Amino acid sequence: MGAPSVKQAANCKQPPGVIVPVVNLKRCEGKADCVPVCPENVFEVRRIDEQDFKALGFLSRMKLRVHGMQVAYTPNADACRACGLCVSACPEHAITLARR
Repeated sequence: MGAPSVKQAANCKQPPGVIVPVVNLKRCEGKADCVPVCPENVFEVRRIDEQDFKALGFLSRMKLRVHGMQVAYTPNADACRACGLCVSACPEHAITLARR
């Protein structure tokens, strides 16, 4: 018998779309620790959208500039099954899980 798959090891708790990850862009530094741990491929790290950048306060904008203007987005949030691996992996504690 082989090692458990990532999905089995993730101990997913919900059907897809009930719970979604929420990224706090004020905290996210775009380190991408969430990307490889997510068994459902919910995350992508890319340049922050201009509208999101403008909505941040001065200090958050400066922090983002230092970190290369990269943040995590959740283009596949509806696939989330609430395993919580992203929450545990994020060194900035920028991800929470919320009921839709």
